[in-house]
Amino acid sequence: MLRKITGILPNAVKNASNVKTYATEATVEVKGFKLHRLDSGPATSVTLTKDEAIKYYTQMQTIRRLETQAGNLYKEKIIRGFCHLYSGQEACAVGMRAAMTEVDNIISAYRVHGWTYLMGVTPIGVLAELTGRKSGCARGKGGSMHMYAPNFYGGNGIVGAQVPLGAGVALACHYKGNGGMCLALYGDGAANQGQVFEAYNMAHLWKLPTIFVCENNGYGMGTSAERAASNTDYYTRGDALPGLWVDGMDVLAVRSATEFARDYVTKNGPLVMETYTYRYSGHSMSDPGTSYRTREEIQEVRQKRDPITSFKERILELGLVTQEEIKAIDVKAKKETDEAAAKAKADVEIPLEELYTDVYSNCKEPKLRDCLGYNIQHRVLNKGVNT
Repeated sequence: MLRKITGILPNAVKNASNVKTYATEATVEVKGFKLHRLDSGPATSVTLTKDEAIKYYTQMQTIRRLETQAGNLYKEKIIRGFCHLYSGQEACAVGMRAAMTEVDNIISAYRVHGWTYLMGVTPIGVLAELTGRKSGCARGKGGSMHMYAPNFYGGNGIVGAQVPLGAGVALACHYKGNGGMCLALYGDGAANQGQVFEAYNMAHLWKLPTIFVCENNGYGMGTSAERAASNTDYYTRGDALPGLWVDGMDVLAVRSATEFARDYVTKNGPLVMETYTYRYSGHSMSDPGTSYRTREEIQEVRQKRDPITSFKERILELGLVTQEEIKAIDVKAKKETDEAAAKAKADVEIPLEELYTDVYSNCKEPKLRDCLGYNIQHRVLNKGVNT
């Protein structure tokens, strides 16, 4: 996408061989929005502060490092089952998170290690959950596809099932009148699910504050979008719902698009947003990802569109950060995730009796069913028996 620096505030100093460049704020032009049933779109001139630049770069770099660690732990057979990596898509999550308020919510599919971190879970909480250990955010009982945090309704393993659930979360916001909304994320592969269109319809009729986000990474499992969908303009597929296309490799464009979408849905009802992005890994760790696309294709995206590299180059050019600051962030992210991986490997699993704690919230039945009948006492962790 075309990008142009439209201005740097006077407190920035141009780079020179012996001068460090500093700026506290800059104005950047972002382009690439496409609109459906909208008279106007997101702001194309956005402001970026030094603190924001550092925050977004740190978040994206930490997510990339988390996914690298997850991949390594899977290859060591310490992570078992499914493991879906988000590498390449970091700008989508970080940009959307930047536009959320404390009353907003998010629900997604299974590619959510990064979202779990962004919603407040520490790297050890993410990696220990992946390894099935007690320090995990669900004490190891959820694994890769079932992580949760406040206002984060988890990754969901059933393709497309999170979309109507997201509409339900938006209905709760509407019912409470708290001014919040819900981001309901799904991939291009799930975009053809019937329940997605049913959720569109209900949300439109009830004017629910929902942003339906199709993270189009080009492939649904091993099938390209072009081979799977009659219409690959996913932002237009809501029919009566307005739609918005954004470059999902540009964190500032995603932030601007989400800010616009949030304002729209809280006033008018649902909107469909497509983030055009790319995943470097296969569908999951069991998929090498090279039988349906070439290594050259992946490498070209890494070299020309990588969300982290391009953002780093931009904020360096703007004078918002120095090379020394970038290096410090990189070192810290690696150290933090290395330590988290080591702790996750050394951690222990929960005891057998804890498997049936916290099955329900405010459980009304004193016992749970097992193979032979209702004879397992339901317990709430650290609170004893739930009666």
